[in-house]
Amino acid sequence: MTTPRPHRNPLRIAVIGGGPGGLYAAALLKRLDPTRDISLWERNAPDDTFGFGVVLSDETLGGIEHADPTVHRTLQDEFIRWDTIDIVHRGHTLTSGGHGFAALGRRRLLEILHQRCTSLGVHLRFRTEAPPAAELAATHDLVIAADGVHSPTRAAHADAFGPRITTHRCRYIWLATDFALDAFRFDIAETEHGVMQLHGYPYAPHASTVIVEMREEVWRAAGLDECDEQQSAERCAKVFADALGGRPLRGNNSSWTAFRTVVNDHWSHANTVLIGDAAHTAHFSIGSGTKLAVEDALALTACIEEHPTLPEALAAYETERRPVVESTQRAAAASLRWFEELGTYLHQPPRQFAFNLLTRSRRVTHDNLRLRDPAFTDTVEQDFGCPPGTPPMFTPLRLRGLTLRNRVVVSPMDMYSAHDGIPGDLHLVHLGARALGGAGLVMTEMVCVSAEGRITPGCTGLYTDEQATAWQRVTDFVHTHSPGTAIGVQLGHSGRKGSTRLMWEGIDEPLPDGNWPLAAASPLPYRPGVNQVPHQLDRTGLADIRDQFAAAAHRATRSGFDLLELHCAHGYLLSGFLSPLTNHRTDHYGGTLTARLRYPLEVFDTIRDIWPDDRPMTVRISATDWAPGGTTADDAVEIARAFTAHGADAIDVSTGQVVPDEHPEYGRSYQTPYADRIRNTLHTPVIAVGAISSWDDVNSLLLAGRADLCALARPHLYDPHWTLHAAAEQTYTGPAAPWPAPYRAGSRTPPTGRTDAPKPRLTLTDRQQP
Repeated sequence: MTTPRPHRNPLRIAVIGGGPGGLYAAALLKRLDPTRDISLWERNAPDDTFGFGVVLSDETLGGIEHADPTVHRTLQDEFIRWDTIDIVHRGHTLTSGGHGFAALGRRRLLEILHQRCTSLGVHLRFRTEAPPAAELAATHDLVIAADGVHSPTRAAHADAFGPRITTHRCRYIWLATDFALDAFRFDIAETEHGVMQLHGYPYAPHASTVIVEMREEVWRAAGLDECDEQQSAERCAKVFADALGGRPLRGNNSSWTAFRTVVNDHWSHANTVLIGDAAHTAHFSIGSGTKLAVEDALALTACIEEHPTLPEALAAYETERRPVVESTQRAAAASLRWFEELGTYLHQPPRQFAFNLLTRSRRVTHDNLRLRDPAFTDTVEQDFGCPPGTPPMFTPLRLRGLTLRNRVVVSPMDMYSAHDGIPGDLHLVHLGARALGGAGLVMTEMVCVSAEGRITPGCTGLYTDEQATAWQRVTDFVHTHSPGTAIGVQLGHSGRKGSTRLMWEGIDEPLPDGNWPLAAASPLPYRPGVNQVPHQLDRTGLADIRDQFAAAAHRATRSGFDLLELHCAHGYLLSGFLSPLTNHRTDHYGGTLTARLRYPLEVFDTIRDIWPDDRPMTVRISATDWAPGGTTADDAVEIARAFTAHGADAIDVSTGQVVPDEHPEYGRSYQTPYADRIRNTLHTPVIAVGAISSWDDVNSLLLAGRADLCALARPHLYDPHWTLHAAAEQTYTGPAAPWPAPYRAGSRTPPTGRTDAPKPRLTLTDRQQP
């Protein structure tokens, strides 16, 4: 791009794009400094717009009120407000209140912003293509690219902005109807071609936005790919005739499209900055596009005012907005995926289905929804089977002959503190403390089936009788001092990820000396040039390791464990057979997924034959490798299906750690969608894991039917009594979370020093002094 004109306070500003974000940025910048020369280019006519209504949050409106009271007053007079959501599922209409929405027509919003810009002296150039951003950058102090999801500015300077664009699996169309819905409405139609959904909301006294969405294959099967705008409106009106009361739908330059998520590595380059959809998009199902664009405009203007130079201002703008946008995009992605997989939830009872839909983005939670609409939440809890006054997390779950008193699991956490594979005092204290802390199930770390199957020299094992005796000391403590708590053992073999240092000495780094040989599905080092090359297991080696798992299972039985989990995740030996990235075999155990499953299933079957029939077995899998060419979500369903068919009582659904060049999509509860999909496709119990950090998350996941158990690791390192404290914070004192007798005196929050001051009793007014 051309070298920008240097200027401390940008006085000559070009805005590309006349949507709400571009218009509002122009108005704010001009209002704050009337000497600025601001021009805005919009290729369409003033009254051209796509879509119909827009929804703004109270938070966004508060920012507008503070920055421009004139615009805020006008908007306040125009808004349609409502607070209910209707969800129609298989003939049942479920209504939830207390949500609070404000909407108006997109065309009217643009008129208000046009008028504001004109009154302030912004030059609006309609029906005019903007000059290229590079040309504008040479003659202006600042160029604001608000040119939308198909941004020419972003495309022309992709090397600077680093865009990444993902096209998704559903087709949708924006339509409208000439009557006002009385709630935000979600309507599900199960047609001969597949599932279709309607998202509708009022935006004017006599008009509503209606978005119709469906999977690509459903859209094509229904022949909608061959329909024009009018035909599409007519077909959709017929499908959703009940929701519309037989009224027609109309379009406005409406066409079927697939949603595209836009992410940019950088939002600014030199004196050009992206805002709104040019910088980022978030799925319409959380109503965020206009909201984000307006908030971008507010933040950009504020940063320009607050910082002495334009580079500092643009850097501050991105620093401020990026975390907010990324959080919104994570929520939008969860919502988008939920609607993509809508068909897997149709079996749910109506109220659970409605709760699941309302909490799909993870921004609305069980506790939040209880505040908004306690009566609705109470009915969902009753359907779930919660006894009166009992949160979902404190309802029991039965797996074979084992009844877990609550749904909290202490996730396996390697302590790297064993000597010769023997668990010691630290393991007793670690697992014993978590058992006393109230969890329904406490899991050991991965317990290795041989010395060569250890990850590090500090890993525990069950390959000697001495180790089994030490583990019995732990299980005896749990059963004696925390009766009702179950303790499970996770058996595994490190495969190609073995013979490494303790985690805090260098995770996945080979030992400086004393390394042992590694074995794996294929002779592929975990990191070429760093970790050693494992030898590929032949039939003899496979049989030996299978026998090692069997011997370990025998010892686990004698040690008194209540549940056994087979570790087939995180790139360890059995996981290495499952992933196409780590299994390059050409024999009976490689190639198709069915073949890659063969050896892990042989090991599972061997253990299941040994493990007592009344004790449950679970399997931990990596549901995605987070890497191209690796295990996919579809593969994970088939892997879970296979283990379930062989007798697994639950699938523990983790992700990744299979290859070092993975790219996880980190975020709150980021792994739970994979557990959700397996559960609602196969109807088999699942354990959800991965950045579940609050009891509210646990309750939400359980009540929505996305998981049967929730495993937490780091929260239990922070607070061994996490479960008991969760009960106390929810005022639950029932049998699912009993305080151990010696600890009962501490079951209430300790008092703290007084921090409140006496409240004033009188208000004195100024009086004239004598």
